[in-house]
Amino acid sequence: MGQKSHPFGFRLGITEAHRSRWYAPKALYGELLVEDEKIRQYLDKRLNKTPPSASVSDIHIERTREELKIIVRTARPGIVIGPKGSEIDRMTEELRYMTGRKVAISVVEIREPDLDAQLVGDGIAEQLKKRMGFRRVLKMRAEAVMAAGAQGVKIQVAGRLGGAEMSRRLDVRLGSLPLSTLQANINYGFSESHTTYGVLGVKVWIYKGPYTNAEEENQSNAAGARARARGRR
Repeated sequence: MGQKSHPFGFRLGITEAHRSRWYAPKALYGELLVEDEKIRQYLDKRLNKTPPSASVSDIHIERTREELKIIVRTARPGIVIGPKGSEIDRMTEELRYMTGRKVAISVVEIREPDLDAQLVGDGIAEQLKKRMGFRRVLKMRAEAVMAAGAQGVKIQVAGRLGGAEMSRRLDVRLGSLPLSTLQANINYGFSESHTTYGVLGVKVWIYKGPYTNAEEENQSNAAGARARARGRR
């Protein structure tokens, strides 16, 4: 049986940039690493798990000597910002109290949610929780991804599908999916659906085509964010 590699980790430092971009001495590294995880958990609970969901796909963290910068990628920026910026101001104050540092939150809009694997996975997990037919859900979402402009998609669901006594795995695949090609822009997402008969795991791979020289919408000027440019030379 072939060994699987995480699509993001496989390309990290070559065509993908780190999601936490900062440098710290050895004595502080562990503390800041745990702090990053706490920030992500707080924002995920606040924006994704508390209705209405803001459809946050990814959170990037950058640190300088004076400031902690958080970049939130979301399909619904209005919910993150709030009326007259009230919600983002409240989160900034709470994160400043949590970390003891000056905090700046930037919001990046995801213009095509059907091309974001994490949002597609979260949507499927939510539909499975409502007991919709899993075959129909997977087929509809895969077709929607292809219609949005993807060159390939694979969706995998595993667990007690339909309340069956034995767990199993179901895959739906459309188009091409070159997982071993470093220059292939593969977007990967994982989500869980907590149903009355157990937990279902949802994995989504979306192939958007080869990387181009165009800057990604979430590209940063930080040193760790220039990996994609180095990988194309």
